[in-house]
Amino acid sequence: MPQHDPVPRPDPLDDPDYAGFAWGRYKRILRWMGVVSVTTGAGAVGILWQSLGPLPIHMAIATFLGVSLTILMAALLMGLIFLSSGSGHDEAVERHDRHEDSGVWRDE
Repeated sequence: MPQHDPVPRPDPLDDPDYAGFAWGRYKRILRWMGVVSVTTGAGAVGILWQSLGPLPIHMAIATFLGVSLTILMAALLMGLIFLSSGSGHDEAVERHDRHEDSGVWRDE
């Protein structure tokens, strides 16, 4: 049975230097993914325009926003996962494991 460390570890993002590095990396990922999402949205509209002919303006805008914002939302969430994992937040969370025999939840 693993034992807990009696002294809690400090949050890595409490260190201003490391927090600046981690958030800077997150913002850099988002800037690149913003460019990728806008490019992909424009490409989707271009492909539809080429295959279907001229699109109604509302369809073109809806397609562009739908594709771009979907990719950007995925990038935001994945970036937060990388931020959480890279900063040590994932390791700092207490683990609650289910006891296999009794089916009772317990802290480990």
